[in-house]
Amino acid sequence: MHLYPATEADLPELARLFDAYRQFYDCPPDEAGAGTFLAERLARGESRVFLARREGVAAGFVQLYPSFCSVEMVKILILYDLYVAAEHRGQGVAEALMHRATDCAREVGAARLDLLTAIDNHGAQRLYEKLGYRRSNQGFVSYSLTL
Repeated sequence: MHLYPATEADLPELARLFDAYRQFYDCPPDEAGAGTFLAERLARGESRVFLARREGVAAGFVQLYPSFCSVEMVKILILYDLYVAAEHRGQGVAEALMHRATDCAREVGAARLDLLTAIDNHGAQRLYEKLGYRRSNQGFVSYSLTL
């Protein structure tokens, strides 16, 4: 398996994976929109995307966004997107991408790597806990305002 920072040259395959990821979360298909969104993030340096290839085929990706924790006064990374194509699951791709995300967080001097996952995504929860992530019990409730 080969893991590396995604570039503009990877956008066609990355957009396909990103579109499948969005459909997993019940979004309508939009591969062109997925490609545009990713191209903007990469061009503006607004995210870091790592692509995993198995036998030359794009198998999965992880996308990280930089942020800060004002309370702790530290830089953090948000692991916002992690996806492995169905045919590559169960072969260590997700775990390898998670390790690469951790390495990236250390490389940029982040104090923490945060993520959210769906309540019913038990497979992902098992992986995160296996890798040392701990469920937050800080008593916060998540809200969102659509603009």
